[in-house]
Formats: sequence, C-alpha cells, structure tokens
Amino acid sequence: MIIRSLCFTFALLFSSLALSDDIAGIWKHAEHPAWIEINMAEGRATVFRNDNKPERVDREMLKEIKASSKLNNLWNGMLYVEKLDEYKRVEISMPDNKRMLITGKVGFFSRTVEWLRDDKT
Repeated sequence: MIIRSLCFTFALLFSSLALSDDIAGIWKHAEHPAWIEINMAEGRATVFRNDNKPERVDREMLKEIKASSKLNNLWNGMLYVEKLDEYKRVEISMPDNKRMLITGKVGFFSRTVEWLRDDKT
C-alpha cells in the first residue's frame, strides 16, 4: 500500500514537471509573419524568424520564463517591449496544445497576443 502511494505521488509530481515544458519549441504569431523559439532549459525565447524585420532574428524576446507553482499550463516571464525599451512582466498560458497566449499589463492597459505552435519549421 505504501509503495502504491509513493508511486502515485511521484507520478503526479513528474507529470506536472512534464507539463511545464509544453511551451518549449517554435511558435508563430497568429497575425504576423514572426516566429519565436522557446527554450525552457534556458528560460528564454528568441526571435527565430521575422519576415518583416529580419534584423530581429536571435533577439531575446522573453526571459526568466518559469512554470507557475500554483497552476498547470501557466508560466510567468519578462517580455521585451520595444516601444518602452524595457522588459515587462507577462503571464503565459496555453488554452490547448496548439495555442499560447502571452498577456501583459502596462499601467491600466492589458494586451494578449496569440501564438500558434509551429510543428513544420
């Protein structure tokens, strides 16, 4: 009985750790020809491709990405906001396996940007 309980506890623990890597990979902006690559080992995302602004390739877009300790499919990080020339805190969520939402606030304003998983690149 104790062994079963331990196995169940470890299974729950490791399944939540596995979920925390779900955002790793390449994502395409839902409205623009721009792609990012998220590397959870480094806790950051860089511009993978940008057809309108190729000079942005390899630029760090997100940093300090960490899985939420409270909820699955929720991460926190810092997003570079070019207009402000600084990083702002954001929340990253995955409503399903193919969509990622990055939500940030500046003052009273909030904005959410949708990204789509790119399995073809």
